[in-house]
Parts: sequence; C-alpha cells; structure tokens
Amino acid sequence: MHIFERQKNLMNEETLAHVDLFAALDKKELQVLAGSCQERTYTAGSVIFTQGDAGVGLYVLKSGKIRLTQETDPDRADVEIDVLGAGQVMGEMALLDDLPRSATATAVDDADVLVLPVWDFRGVVRQHPDMALKLLAVLSRRLRKVEARRREW
Repeated sequence: MHIFERQKNLMNEETLAHVDLFAALDKKELQVLAGSCQERTYTAGSVIFTQGDAGVGLYVLKSGKIRLTQETDPDRADVEIDVLGAGQVMGEMALLDDLPRSATATAVDDADVLVLPVWDFRGVVRQHPDMALKLLAVLSRRLRKVEARRREW
C-alpha cells in the first residue's frame, strides 16, 4: 500500500472511530472497515439518494451538511426530518435489510462522505462475526431509546 493510501485509510479509520455506530469496534476492526470505504464528494444541492431507491450502503459525513427529507403525501411538500453534520451517519439500515431508502438525502453545502457499500460490509461481517455482535448491541440501544421516547408520548 502506498504512503498516500495508508494516510487516507488512517484518516478514514479516525473518522469511523468517532461514529457512534462504530464506537465499540477495536482498531483492527476499524482498519478493515476503513479499507472497504469509498470517498465521495457532493456539491451543494446534489441529491445523494432518493426515497425509494435501493439502499446500497452506509454514508458517514466527513464535512458539510446533508438534509434528510421524506415524502409523506404527494400533494404536499417533503417533510424535513433531519440535517446531518460531520461525524453523523445515514443509511445504516441498508447494511441490514434490503428495503428501499426511507428518505431523500440532499447536500446542503459541499459534502465529503465515506461510503461503506453493503456488499463489502456483509463480507467483512462474515469474516469478523464479533464485529456484528458489537454493531447489534449499538442498534439495540438505539431501538430501546426510540421505544422509551414513544412511551413518553
């Protein structure tokens, strides 16, 4: 591996280490995931993916902002559900299911992202099953938080 590629992988590894979803992973596991990531840049106003598209991977925002919207009624404007910043993740459900995207993602300003393709992720998990257990624990905590909030409503 060239020095430039190694430096890029180290930066991607550092980015992944600060993502809640991957916080429980050790250095070796982060290295494996970082090696599977692709870097992409989207200009302001670019649609990254559209609600209903096939989910092809997870996106980690390195810089910029991304707006997530949902179409709930074809006769009304889309509903903004979130604006994401650096270090946040979108599309993680695509790693686990084969359902279509539940929202549209649009770059608010220029955005640099890491993309972890679903086919690469699944290959890594098959080779490192302990990683899957760590990720499932994080997703379980997220689900518990959502259920607790629903009970408060």
